[in-house]
Amino acid sequence: MIHLALHLAIPYALAYGIFDRTVATRIFLILVATMLVDIDHLLADPIYDPGRCSIGFHPLHSYIPIGCYGLLTLISATRYIGLGLLIHMALDLGDCVSMGLLPWSG
Repeated sequence: MIHLALHLAIPYALAYGIFDRTVATRIFLILVATMLVDIDHLLADPIYDPGRCSIGFHPLHSYIPIGCYGLLTLISATRYIGLGLLIHMALDLGDCVSMGLLPWSG
């Protein structure tokens, strides 16, 4: 449950902590909308497995897409989308590490 709360709290803190209110709401909504990347969980069986690490397992949580998310941050028009996706992946990685599941250890 804390993991899901962080997916809202971190974008909120980032948007409202760095930007003025005229753009903070827009940036917060963009960052939260990147949670739609979890749609790839619907391809898994079971859809939700609390003992599974998302990084490296789900297609949109694999290494090549994550690299592409980093590239999105270099383009001004997609910067916040890329940032939101990288935040999402970092939070998912943190969840994996907290469970003792290291995605790069096979």
